[in-house]
Amino acid sequence: MAKIRVLIADDHAVVREGTRKLLEQEQDLIVVAEAGDGEEAVRLTGAFMPDVAIIDINMPKLDGIEATIEIKNLYPTVAVLILSAYDDDQFVFRLLEVGAAGYLLKSIRGQELIDAVRAVNAGDSVLHPTIARKVLQRFRPSSDKPPEEKLAEKLTEREKQVLMLATRGLSNQEIADELYLSLRTVQTHLGNIFNKLQVGSRTEAVVHALKQGLIKLDDVP
Repeated sequence: MAKIRVLIADDHAVVREGTRKLLEQEQDLIVVAEAGDGEEAVRLTGAFMPDVAIIDINMPKLDGIEATIEIKNLYPTVAVLILSAYDDDQFVFRLLEVGAAGYLLKSIRGQELIDAVRAVNAGDSVLHPTIARKVLQRFRPSSDKPPEEKLAEKLTEREKQVLMLATRGLSNQEIADELYLSLRTVQTHLGNIFNKLQVGSRTEAVVHALKQGLIKLDDVP
C-alpha cells in the first residue's frame, strides 16, 4: 500500500517533531519533509511533491497564506491542510479562497489530525458541515451571471451531481449511497473533477464551482 506523503511546515521545531512522531505511528503515513518557514515550505513541496502539506499560518519569510498561494499555483494537486492557533474568519476565508483543502486548530486531538490528513488526501472535506456552509456562503457569486461555458462543459452530468452532493457536506460513502454507486466510482468521479478544475481537494472544488456559478447555494438543501 502506497503511503500518504506529508510535508510539515511550522516555525516551531518542537511542533514539527511532535507532528512527525504522531503521523509516523500510522502505517499509511510518512513525513517526507519539514520546513521552518514559508519559503522553505514552497521549495520543499517542489522537491518532494507530498500528497498533503500541513501548513501553519504564522511563519517567517512567507506566512501560511502566501505559502499556500505559491504551492497551489505551482503544484495544484498538492492538498494543503492548515493547522493553526488562529480561528479568525479572515484567515479561514482567505486560505480556503486560495486553495487550502481544510482548516484545523492546534487544539484538536492527535487522531483528528491523522483523520484529516487521510480525508484531504482522499478529497474529503475536514470542515464541520455548519462551518462549511458558513464559509461557502462567503463565495456566493456576486451576480446571477451564467457559469463560464467552457468550465461548465468540462464536467459531465454525473460529475456535477457528485459535486452538488459534496457541497451538501456528504462523505464519499454517503455520495455513493445517494447515487447508488460504488465508493471507488465516486472517488474516480472526484479525481476527474479535481483534474478538470485543476484543484487538489473537494473543498477547493466546491469553492471554485460556487465562484464560477456552476453551483448555487440556493440549490443546496
